[in-house]
Amino acid sequence: MTKRLRPILRFIFFLGLGLFFVWGSVKDIADTDRQHISAALREARYWLAIPGFLFLMLSHWVRALRWKLLIEPLGYYPTKANTFFAVMIGYLANQAVPRLGEVLKCSTLARYEKVPLDKLLGTVILERLIDTLCLGLIFLFTLGIQPDLYDRIMNTFFAGSEGSSKSNLLLYAAIAVALVVLGILAWMIIAKKSFADIYRNIKNIVTRVWEGIATIRHLKKRQAFVMYTLLIWFLYAICGYIGFLAFEEMQHHGLKEMMTVLCAGSIGMVATPGGIGAYAFLLQKTMQLYGSNSGIALAYGWVMWLMQIVVVLVGGLLSLILLPLRNKSTLLNSSTTNEK
Repeated sequence: MTKRLRPILRFIFFLGLGLFFVWGSVKDIADTDRQHISAALREARYWLAIPGFLFLMLSHWVRALRWKLLIEPLGYYPTKANTFFAVMIGYLANQAVPRLGEVLKCSTLARYEKVPLDKLLGTVILERLIDTLCLGLIFLFTLGIQPDLYDRIMNTFFAGSEGSSKSNLLLYAAIAVALVVLGILAWMIIAKKSFADIYRNIKNIVTRVWEGIATIRHLKKRQAFVMYTLLIWFLYAICGYIGFLAFEEMQHHGLKEMMTVLCAGSIGMVATPGGIGAYAFLLQKTMQLYGSNSGIALAYGWVMWLMQIVVVLVGGLLSLILLPLRNKSTLLNSSTTNEK
């Protein structure tokens, strides 16, 4: 019962969080803002969604190639197509429950390429560590080219005097810590777990992380790995700039705004299932930092979110269809061997 309830409760929580962000982004829309949204959407250059779609799909393909480089030192050589299909299926699953896709893409590739699941999980953990490091460096770069950005963020998200802004930030941090502690205690009570179980879970996570990190020492194509990583983040960033070009009121934005959108969008996409609500909300607030009308900024956020969701839905659904078809003969041979 507990195992069945856990993913359902997780989905309800994150979906509720997403709906909260949707409400937060639309609750204060005035009639003038609605007119701006309508005009911006009516006059938007929707043909720019084509290169945006292609760049996003290319970023997923490059991510699959990078993951393949991490798997090869383990002694397994999955095909590029199967690796890409698994990545897209994982993204599709993440639209329902955040982080579920990481496990699903590993189990999918393990099934079709006969790679041990636990080893694949180690490489995915390493991927996430590297992406987190990259995002941190991007944050530092973004703040470096905009020294006043921190103060503007505090004034936008935590309105009030400087002292009250810091107090609000500390309050939100304390609430977040309290929620985490309560969540752990609730999990212990419902699942009938002890502190020893928590210790074992943490130990297992640390072990998997170390196994994943260890694979990078054996990379034979380190330059390719670095190039793939840089290309992934470049493609993400350029899609944000394409969004600027789609709206007449935003065509004057450049590098600084593009980097800030990249940071905010990266947080929004992991905050809720598929970034619903959170992605558009954070992009709206981000563009308001640069003087954009709240209605136009919201339209920009929702258009950018919709473009990414369409890429994931199309790519993920096609991958679900094409993966078994492409590996039909392999599965037949495997089943025949098992029967013998």
